Amino acid sequence: MLACAGCETAAPKADQIQPQQQTVTTQAPKAPAPEVKPPETPPALEKLPSQPPVTETVALKFNTGDSATYKVTTEAKQSVKWEGTVPQDFKGGTNHNRVEMTYNQQVQSVDENGNAVLKITVEALKYFSMRRDELHMNFDSSNVKDPNDPLALLIGQSYTIEMAPTGEVTKVLEMTNAQKAVRRGSRVPRVALRLLRPDTTKQRHSIPFLPDAGNENLAVNDKWSKVRSFSFGLMGAKAYEKVYTLKKVDDSPDGKIANIKMNAIPSTEMAEELHKQQEGENFSERFSSSNDSYNGHLKFNLTNGSIEEYSEELLIEWLAVDSDPKTAAKEPTALKMGVLRTYKLEKIK
Repeated sequence: MLACAGCETAAPKADQIQPQQQTVTTQAPKAPAPEVKPPETPPALEKLPSQPPVTETVALKFNTGDSATYKVTTEAKQSVKWEGTVPQDFKGGTNHNRVEMTYNQQVQSVDENGNAVLKITVEALKYFSMRRDELHMNFDSSNVKDPNDPLALLIGQSYTIEMAPTGEVTKVLEMTNAQKAVRRGSRVPRVALRLLRPDTTKQRHSIPFLPDAGNENLAVNDKWSKVRSFSFGLMGAKAYEKVYTLKKVDDSPDGKIANIKMNAIPSTEMAEELHKQQEGENFSERFSSSNDSYNGHLKFNLTNGSIEEYSEELLIEWLAVDSDPKTAAKEPTALKMGVLRTYKLEKIK
């Protein structure tokens, strides 16, 4: 090893040797990510027990001493009409009968079954009758010409009946005094006595469209039905199933009012029975077609259990067209027959 004069370098002392400094970078710890919780499952909804529909009682309620005034109207019309050249021996025309009676109804007693004894007092009467387009009778108690007319003597007379909550007249209790009164009239009291017959009285005052006992609790849209038959003489008989539907219940100043619709359809089962009972030829079978319309409407006061208004109308038309091509080519001919039956009961006060 060669030594160079003047080139000697003093070696550093051990304590002068310092280690090389290193820069250390420290990273701040990352904040933990927020914990994501799974969505909570909503608690299962408890199934509430289904509530029964609200029902209303469609039945008459009677209280001793109660009084109401009603007007009942019945109408029957039958017509025969020939269209085209009328045969010489043809006799057509219209038969029309209409009875309108206004009466007061007073509850005299009510038994444990809800049956009521009702005193009926006649307040007004109209009677119209026409036979083959000829007027037979036209009586109006508001315009009496003969005060001794048997129908005029009927005004103010009373009789008693028994009625069930279903509207059925179960008994005619007393009619003697009214019958005696009309017999004192100036002429034979055939019409007046006919109005006072037990069967006629039951038909006039019965309310045969209410539900049967045990089925009177009804909800909206509930239905019940009644079967009724009609006899039309030579045209035979027809039967209908009258279907009643409780459509809605309204509030009124007089109470809760049930609105009930009636639509009728021919009753096949009853028609077969009527056909078996009928004697002789059914003239309606000669007709090529028939149209039937039978409907009605009832307003029933649920609060006091009374009829506010009821009406129904049956309309039937039969048509027989001349099937002879020689005759039909000259002038179309047809025979038309029509029947109308109406019933209306309305509360006056």
